Amino acid sequence: MGSGVVPACRCCTTACTTSSARRGSSGSVQVQVQAVHRSVHLPWSARAPCLSLHSGCSGRDSAGELRAPAFTRLSSGLPRLPKPNKVVANSVPDLAEARPDIEEGEEESIAEDADVGTISEWELDFCSRPILDGRGKKLWELVVCDSKRQLQFTRFFPNNVINSVTLRDALLYIMETLEVPKPEKIRFFRSQMQTIITKACKELDIQPVPSQRCVTLIKWLEERNETVYTQHPGYQEGASPLLLQQAALPLDLPDALRGEEWAFVQLPFDDVLEELDGVLKGEVFGSVLDLDTLKINLTSDVMIPGVAVASSRATPLAAWTNALEIASLEVDTQRSCLVLSTGVSDRWRYAFYRKSRQTDAEGEAWEAAKKKCGGLHFLAVQESLDSELCTGFWLLIDTPMSPV
Repeated sequence: MGSGVVPACRCCTTACTTSSARRGSSGSVQVQVQAVHRSVHLPWSARAPCLSLHSGCSGRDSAGELRAPAFTRLSSGLPRLPKPNKVVANSVPDLAEARPDIEEGEEESIAEDADVGTISEWELDFCSRPILDGRGKKLWELVVCDSKRQLQFTRFFPNNVINSVTLRDALLYIMETLEVPKPEKIRFFRSQMQTIITKACKELDIQPVPSQRCVTLIKWLEERNETVYTQHPGYQEGASPLLLQQAALPLDLPDALRGEEWAFVQLPFDDVLEELDGVLKGEVFGSVLDLDTLKINLTSDVMIPGVAVASSRATPLAAWTNALEIASLEVDTQRSCLVLSTGVSDRWRYAFYRKSRQTDAEGEAWEAAKKKCGGLHFLAVQESLDSELCTGFWLLIDTPMSPV
């Protein structure tokens, strides 16, 4: 390792402002470090070996330039999930009995070119809206979609029928009326509604998933806030959003999720898409985002910032990480660490660096690179920072706040 290393359990590494990647002649993605390295403290674990960010692993080429690892896909395959089975109900619930006759702004549709067999995961919101009904009470709304918005469903309800039975019947209605199969998972981002949503899902043998990765749903709510809610005659101007989760203080990372080394890296957008192809094919652990639906249009050479984590147990680390429902990574300069957001509101101190003016500037530069990409970034897990294989690749985005 380079100078400035603190031995034994005071494990240190080095950090750079940015690193970039280019695809070599062999087809692998070559990540090139472009900045001076500095000493960074990473107290992953008292048992961990001495850690390095770049200097211990990146090395130098014949020209003396620093170089860092490549990112390519694993060749071994992982089993794919089976297609969901369609729910068969004795009768379609009559939702008109549970709500007033409000049709303006409601939707229930399947895209004409939709492959309903692939709609295996839904995103759901069940919450009050800044709209008063004829009784002077707030209306509630159920909004359901998939990540591509092939499925779109909305329905208003009065506040005196908000329970798991109403929600269960609405889910059955969607499956039967729109002829879509029962989903494997339903994601939701309001922890306050977890009891009702979980009970309704369990009765239908659907896995409820508390998650901030309801980005498509939140983007749709932004649209509906402009085109539906604010145009309604009962709209309450200036009403604050309800049931929003406050940011929790970050906690210590569980042992099973600790890596041995980490680095700030970046990849061209085209290479990120290739990594995501491996995720979609089940070749590596990870998660993707539907960029077309989110209206994120980037050119192929735009550099996407990310974090690479290396571990000698990369496969189990990737498997454990994949179970977390990862939302985003951010630099916390006050705590001199990376914060990993998971689930609905969980936040973890993912990695630390030694605080200085330079390292804070590097973290801020990484955050600025995210903003240039619309909040897009990634997390990659590898056996080493020199490896050309990833065992996990997660495309992440800074989660927007729901407008309602």
